[in-house]
Amino acid sequence: MQQISVVLACDLGGSSFRAALIDRHGVTRAEQAVAGPVLSDHLDRSEIGADAWWTLLREAADKLALDAPDLFANIEGIAICGVTRTQVFLDHDGRELRPALTWKDARSDAVATRLREALGGHPEAGRINAFHPLARLAWLAEAEPENFRALARVLEPKDYLNFRLTGRVASDPVSMARLIACAEKHNGDSALASIGLLPAIIPTILEPCDAVEAVRAGLPKPFDRLAGIPVFCGCNDTWAAVAGLGALRAGYAYNISGTTEVLGVLGPKQAEAEGLISVDWRGLWHLGGPSQNGADTAAWLVDLLGGSDSVSDSIDRLLAGQRHPQPLIFLPYLQGERVPYWNPNLRGAFLGLGRQHGPTDLAYAVLEGVACQNRLVLERAEAALGSRVGEIRFGGGAAANPAWAQIKADLCDRPIVVGRAREPGLLGAAIIAWTGRGHFASLEAAQDALVEVASRYEPDPARRPAYDALYALYRRSEAALAPISADLTALAQTSAALPGLANPQPTP
Repeated sequence: MQQISVVLACDLGGSSFRAALIDRHGVTRAEQAVAGPVLSDHLDRSEIGADAWWTLLREAADKLALDAPDLFANIEGIAICGVTRTQVFLDHDGRELRPALTWKDARSDAVATRLREALGGHPEAGRINAFHPLARLAWLAEAEPENFRALARVLEPKDYLNFRLTGRVASDPVSMARLIACAEKHNGDSALASIGLLPAIIPTILEPCDAVEAVRAGLPKPFDRLAGIPVFCGCNDTWAAVAGLGALRAGYAYNISGTTEVLGVLGPKQAEAEGLISVDWRGLWHLGGPSQNGADTAAWLVDLLGGSDSVSDSIDRLLAGQRHPQPLIFLPYLQGERVPYWNPNLRGAFLGLGRQHGPTDLAYAVLEGVACQNRLVLERAEAALGSRVGEIRFGGGAAANPAWAQIKADLCDRPIVVGRAREPGLLGAAIIAWTGRGHFASLEAAQDALVEVASRYEPDPARRPAYDALYALYRRSEAALAPISADLTALAQTSAALPGLANPQPTP
């Protein structure tokens, strides 16, 4: 019997860690998912010890080794993608100085404002916000000066796992784009130098398909069986998932709807748009980026309504009810917002509620609110690039929901194309590994060979006028409620915050 060669593809998400053994035809031969990591969140704080990710990687890999020992023995390479906008701080001995700051942490908001003013005309100044790595580093300098002085390297989550596997500190130019830009000199100085840092905090930069090193000897099981296997640098989860959708090429748009929502457009030349991330994706220019809403927003609604089924089944059940003729508007900013506003103080809202509205109306409003945010990002990206994309490749957990795909198609007025791969991030990581192994001449060739389309949703012209009107009201609602959001979040930080009244007592 012929042995089947596979790669170990991993995707570190916001709410789970997934690992799979994928062959050179893109077929997933074995897969495991481990819940986690558990974040420490409170108000504007969100952090986690990086060692928790290592534990998840070991657990997922161990399950694969037990489930498919023969396949595990034939692993030819390893590639990990993972959440981004998250900083791991290491000292000179490779030890973690403090818990990593996750993509949600907003403690550097005030520092970011001061940084923008101090940097003046530096090209990176306009991009500085609470989620920018330079703002996080400046916050560290002010809040934890001892940790700041001991800082040697800043890594992304997947880089930390690669480091644990190989002993080498490295990253890729897409994941590190913002820090690399901060190291570039402008008028004789760099943004890093403005807060007292040297470019040495940036790890060695490799291409995503380059090998970091081989798995080192002496690691705990099951990695003791993989010593000598190459570990490829990989990239952030969005980049990998876009490859897994076959959209890593000019003229394509993508929408990844996992725990959070990411939408972007890829073009052949550099362009800038207000609030969007413009990054060189290795010969392609990306416009778009991550939001704070998505499937997690749907999960919030299901929990709020007391749903006992899975999020997907609960949403299907809610949408099956009778909808009221008057729609609701939902602003999906339950955790502040990144793209396109970069404002941690935005808050969500339902508008237009009447006594006859019910759970079905709330469900439609949530899905439409997220789709409105998608449309806003798409419009800004297309305007900057000067061209209109023909379709949006859709992936992530929400892509399995036909109703959500159709709503996105109708509101964005673009066909929504769903890939056959249930986990495009895992397929993208496998594409990185197999290309790194030399099985494909390029990433584009790998996408052509391994990515398949499962379904396509065309926009319905009959719904276009109503959705155009709803979108216009959505934009007006955003502008009107943003100042109130700021005042509400300020109230939570003061002694004037309202207490609970568990056992109110009448005045004698």
